[in-house]
Amino acid sequence: MVVDVRFEKEHREWLEKELKSLKGEARRRFLKAHGHAEKAFAERVWFPAFGHFEYLHPEYEVWDYFGGRRYLDFAYIRAGLFIAIEVDPFGTHYEKLDKRQFSDQWVRQMHLFNDSWQFIRLSYYDVMERPRIWQQLLQQMVGRLFGDNQTYELNAFERDIYRKALMLNRPIKLPDIQQLLDCVYVTARKHVTSLENKGWLVPEGKGEERTHSWTVDPTRRLPPL
Repeated sequence: MVVDVRFEKEHREWLEKELKSLKGEARRRFLKAHGHAEKAFAERVWFPAFGHFEYLHPEYEVWDYFGGRRYLDFAYIRAGLFIAIEVDPFGTHYEKLDKRQFSDQWVRQMHLFNDSWQFIRLSYYDVMERPRIWQQLLQQMVGRLFGDNQTYELNAFERDIYRKALMLNRPIKLPDIQQLLDCVYVTARKHVTSLENKGWLVPEGKGEERTHSWTVDPTRRLPPL
C-alpha cells in the first residue's frame, strides 16, 4: 500500500492540534476512540475531497438532553452550522445494545437535532469500498451550504497539478507531478487521470498506448483555483 505522505503529515498535525484543546474524559476518549474507521474516513473520504481538515473536529464532545456526554465521530462546524458525521460499522455496534439502548440513540439524536445539529451517517463499508460517492456528496453539501462548488470540483492535489500545468510553457508530465507532490509514479498517474476524466487536462498524443503528458483544456474558462 502506497503511503500518502501529505495526508499523514496533515492528519498528524490536525490530531495534535485537537488534542491540545482537550482535558479529562474528553482527552481520554479521544486517545482511545479515534481508531481505524475514523482514520479511514479521514484518509479515504474527507482529505481527498477537500485536501485539509479545516472546520472538522474528531471525537467531538456534546452534552445531550439527559445531561450525559455524547461523542460524535466528527463535527463540521462552520459559519454557525453544526453538522455531525457518524461512521457506522456493519452490525457489530448495534448487536451489543438492548432494545432500550438502541431506542435511546434516536431520542438523543433528536434532542441534538433540536439543538441545531444536522446529522450525516455513512457506513464503514462505503468508506472502504465506495469512498468516491461520499467525496462527491460531501463536496456537494459544502458547495450548497457555503458556495464552494467551484473550489471543490477538484481536490487539493488536483488543484496543485492544474496550477502547475497553467504555469508551464509545455505539456505537464508525470515527473513534474511526482516532484510537485513528492509522490510515487502510481499516485501521480492516479491524480492526473482524474483531471483528465473531469475534463481539465487533455492528453497529448492520442492513439498511443499510454499517455505521458497533458495540456490544459483550452475550453475551460474558470480554473478551480
